[in-house]
Amino acid sequence: MMKKLAIASSAVVAVVLLSGFAFRGGHHGWGHNPERIKQVVTWKLNDKLDDLDATEAQRQSIHAVKDRMLEQGAKLAEEQRGVRSEVVGQLESATPDAKRLHALVDERIEALRAFAHQATDAALEVHGTLTPEQRKELATEFRERTGME
Repeated sequence: MMKKLAIASSAVVAVVLLSGFAFRGGHHGWGHNPERIKQVVTWKLNDKLDDLDATEAQRQSIHAVKDRMLEQGAKLAEEQRGVRSEVVGQLESATPDAKRLHALVDERIEALRAFAHQATDAALEVHGTLTPEQRKELATEFRERTGME
Protein backbone atom coordinates (compact mmCIF):
# COMPACT_ATOMS: atom_id res chain seq x y z
CA MET A 1 0.00 0.00 0.00
CA MET A 2 2.79 2.43 0.87
CA LYS A 3 4.50 1.68 -2.43
CA LYS A 4 1.30 2.43 -4.34
CA LEU A 5 0.83 5.61 -2.33
CA ALA A 6 4.31 6.83 -3.18
CA ILE A 7 3.96 6.00 -6.86
CA ALA A 8 0.50 7.48 -7.27
CA SER A 9 1.49 10.76 -5.72
CA SER A 10 4.88 11.04 -7.34
CA ALA A 11 3.79 12.90 -10.47
CA VAL A 12 2.38 15.90 -8.62
CA VAL A 13 5.00 15.91 -5.89
CA ALA A 14 7.88 15.55 -8.33
CA VAL A 15 6.71 18.54 -10.33
CA VAL A 16 6.23 20.60 -7.21
CA LEU A 17 9.56 19.65 -5.68
CA LEU A 18 11.45 20.25 -8.87
CA SER A 19 9.74 23.59 -9.15
CA GLY A 20 10.81 24.46 -5.64
CA PHE A 21 14.40 23.80 -6.63
CA ALA A 22 13.94 25.80 -9.82
CA PHE A 23 13.20 28.90 -7.73
CA ARG A 24 16.90 29.07 -6.98
CA GLY A 25 17.62 30.48 -10.41
CA GLY A 26 20.60 29.26 -12.31
CA HIS A 27 21.00 28.76 -16.00
CA HIS A 28 17.41 27.97 -16.94
CA GLY A 29 16.33 31.53 -17.68
CA TRP A 30 12.96 31.18 -15.97
CA GLY A 31 14.31 30.31 -12.52
CA HIS A 32 13.99 33.87 -11.27
CA ASN A 33 10.36 34.18 -12.30
CA PRO A 34 8.00 32.43 -9.88
CA GLU A 35 5.03 33.31 -12.08
CA ARG A 36 6.63 31.52 -15.05
CA ILE A 37 7.37 28.52 -12.87
CA LYS A 38 3.75 28.44 -11.76
CA GLN A 39 2.61 28.57 -15.40
CA VAL A 40 4.83 25.65 -16.41
CA VAL A 41 3.85 23.53 -13.40
CA THR A 42 0.16 24.31 -13.97
CA TRP A 43 0.44 23.39 -17.64
CA LYS A 44 2.11 20.05 -16.86
CA LEU A 45 -0.33 19.31 -14.06
CA ASN A 46 -3.34 20.10 -16.27
CA ASP A 47 -1.94 17.80 -18.93
CA LYS A 48 -1.65 14.98 -16.38
CA LEU A 49 -5.13 15.67 -14.98
CA ASP A 50 -6.51 15.55 -18.53
CA ASP A 51 -4.85 12.15 -19.00
CA LEU A 52 -6.52 10.96 -15.80
CA ASP A 53 -9.94 12.36 -16.77
CA ALA A 54 -9.97 14.24 -13.46
CA THR A 55 -13.23 15.78 -12.33
CA GLU A 56 -13.54 19.51 -11.72
CA ALA A 57 -13.58 18.87 -7.96
CA GLN A 58 -10.36 16.83 -8.21
CA ARG A 59 -8.74 19.55 -10.31
CA GLN A 60 -9.62 22.25 -7.80
CA SER A 61 -8.35 20.21 -4.88
CA ILE A 62 -5.09 19.21 -6.58
CA HIS A 63 -4.45 22.73 -7.86
CA ALA A 64 -4.89 24.02 -4.31
CA VAL A 65 -2.19 21.57 -3.20
CA LYS A 66 0.06 22.69 -6.07
CA ASP A 67 -0.42 26.37 -5.20
CA ARG A 68 0.33 25.73 -1.55
CA MET A 69 3.49 23.79 -2.35
CA LEU A 70 4.70 26.40 -4.84
CA GLU A 71 4.19 29.07 -2.20
CA GLN A 72 6.17 27.03 0.32
CA GLY A 73 8.90 26.38 -2.26
CA ALA A 74 9.15 30.10 -3.00
CA LYS A 75 9.41 30.87 0.71
CA LEU A 76 12.15 28.26 1.11
CA ALA A 77 14.04 29.70 -1.86
CA GLU A 78 13.79 33.23 -0.50
CA GLU A 79 15.15 32.09 2.86
CA GLN A 80 17.98 30.33 1.03
CA ARG A 81 18.95 33.56 -0.76
CA GLY A 82 19.25 35.29 2.60
CA VAL A 83 21.39 32.48 3.99
CA ARG A 84 23.70 32.61 0.98
CA SER A 85 24.31 36.30 1.61
CA GLU A 86 25.14 35.62 5.23
CA VAL A 87 27.50 32.76 4.31
CA VAL A 88 29.34 34.94 1.81
CA GLY A 89 29.64 37.65 4.43
CA GLN A 90 31.04 35.19 6.92
CA LEU A 91 33.53 33.81 4.42
CA GLU A 92 34.66 37.30 3.44
CA SER A 93 35.49 37.97 7.06
CA ALA A 94 39.02 37.50 8.34
CA THR A 95 37.54 35.41 11.17
CA PRO A 96 34.39 33.58 10.07
CA ASP A 97 32.14 32.41 12.90
CA ALA A 98 32.30 28.61 12.61
CA LYS A 99 29.43 28.11 15.08
CA ARG A 100 27.20 30.42 13.07
CA LEU A 101 28.06 28.69 9.79
CA HIS A 102 27.28 25.28 11.30
CA ALA A 103 24.06 26.68 12.74
CA LEU A 104 23.10 27.90 9.27
CA VAL A 105 23.67 24.41 7.87
CA ASP A 106 21.48 22.94 10.60
CA GLU A 107 18.75 25.54 9.96
CA ARG A 108 18.71 24.79 6.23
CA ILE A 109 18.58 21.05 6.83
CA GLU A 110 15.61 21.53 9.14
CA ALA A 111 13.88 23.82 6.63
CA LEU A 112 14.36 21.24 3.87
CA ARG A 113 13.18 18.47 6.19
CA ALA A 114 10.02 20.46 6.98
CA PHE A 115 9.43 21.06 3.27
CA ALA A 116 9.87 17.36 2.53
CA HIS A 117 7.26 16.54 5.19
CA GLN A 118 4.90 19.13 3.68
CA ALA A 119 5.45 17.52 0.27
CA THR A 120 4.67 14.09 1.75
CA ASP A 121 1.47 15.45 3.28
CA ALA A 122 0.62 17.01 -0.09
CA ALA A 123 1.18 13.64 -1.78
CA LEU A 124 -1.14 11.99 0.73
CA GLU A 125 -3.75 14.66 0.10
CA VAL A 126 -3.54 14.14 -3.67
CA HIS A 127 -3.65 10.38 -3.17
CA GLY A 128 -6.92 10.75 -1.27
CA THR A 129 -8.33 12.92 -4.06
CA LEU A 130 -7.70 10.39 -6.84
CA THR A 131 -9.77 7.31 -7.51
CA PRO A 132 -8.20 3.84 -7.28
CA GLU A 133 -8.28 3.65 -11.10
CA GLN A 134 -6.46 6.99 -11.44
CA ARG A 135 -3.85 5.93 -8.91
CA LYS A 136 -3.35 2.68 -10.80
CA GLU A 137 -2.90 4.59 -14.07
CA LEU A 138 -0.26 6.82 -12.47
CA ALA A 139 1.50 3.84 -10.97
CA THR A 140 1.57 2.03 -14.32
CA GLU A 141 2.95 5.10 -16.07
CA PHE A 142 5.57 5.57 -13.35
CA ARG A 143 6.69 1.96 -13.63
CA GLU A 144 6.98 2.23 -17.40
CA ARG A 145 9.00 5.45 -17.22
CA THR A 146 11.38 4.20 -14.58
CA GLY A 147 11.76 0.65 -15.83
CA MET A 148 10.25 -0.79 -12.63
CA GLU A 149 8.02 -3.22 -14.54
